[in-house]
Amino acid sequence: MTASEATTKRVLLAKPRGYCAGVDRAVITVEKALEKYGPPVYVRKEIVHNRHVVDTLRERGVIFVEETSEVPEGALVVFSAHGVSPAVHTEAEERNLRTIDATCPLVTKVHKEVNRFDREDYDILLIGHEGHEEVEGTSGEAPDRVQLVDTAEDVDQVQVRDPEKVVWLSQTTLSVDETMERVDQLKERFPNLADPPSDDICYATSNRQVAVKEMAPECDLVIVVGSKNSSNSKRLVEVALQAGATKAYLVDYANEVDESWLDGVSTVGVTSGASVPDVLVMELLEWLSERGWADVEEVTTANEKIAFALPREIRDARERSSVR
Repeated sequence: MTASEATTKRVLLAKPRGYCAGVDRAVITVEKALEKYGPPVYVRKEIVHNRHVVDTLRERGVIFVEETSEVPEGALVVFSAHGVSPAVHTEAEERNLRTIDATCPLVTKVHKEVNRFDREDYDILLIGHEGHEEVEGTSGEAPDRVQLVDTAEDVDQVQVRDPEKVVWLSQTTLSVDETMERVDQLKERFPNLADPPSDDICYATSNRQVAVKEMAPECDLVIVVGSKNSSNSKRLVEVALQAGATKAYLVDYANEVDESWLDGVSTVGVTSGASVPDVLVMELLEWLSERGWADVEEVTTANEKIAFALPREIRDARERSSVR
């Protein structure tokens, strides 16, 4: 390798990236529950969609279950950041479970919007991905009023009672561009479709997509750190490709990177989903540095200063030892 070839290798590191306020709150909630009550602490579904976080908490005594019915009567269960339906809360009460709700406040906001439009007798069109926990929880707030719109084909299937009383809401972790494409399609069918009172797509999801869009045109390769079941992480791969990156891949860990991806690559873009601790990004940067990509330039498009209060049940717990 010549000196000139070496100097062409660089990494563009997106900022913001990684943990959002809702994920930080959820992870700290489980850590403090362990400190305050001791293991086992049950968590319904994955607390956040990240393999490293889930595996680390499992090692510390967290038991992850799919359904509330798997939690022993009277035990402590934490509801994940993605939110749950009223039916899940009811089941927990019937089983005398002690509950801590770690639902992201931005997801809770969408739940309240569903409640409001249900009271006002609207048909609610929820743009989101079928089977995602957040969608299940949001839909469960008013199952008779909410219709899921995932694909373009779904737009054609929507049936409403009154075209003058229809509103769209969305899952918080979607691609902004893809969501607005669905909205435009829905408005062709329902010209008087009402918009949500405020943007449903979370600030962190949007900010991470903007940062990727900024750097992608200069990137031969974008590596997104995140898990395959993380909606917002998968969207970052799509956004990178749409914004001009030659290649883009999703990995949980640096050792999952295929070295052949680096063939002919000068500029590597690096970012991470909103449920990813930054230690995983640092490990990827070290892996790239060992292979000649040691020049790292941060691409900053926003500075996030949002923080959410912890659930009241664990606010008095000792300072955490964090999963980072």
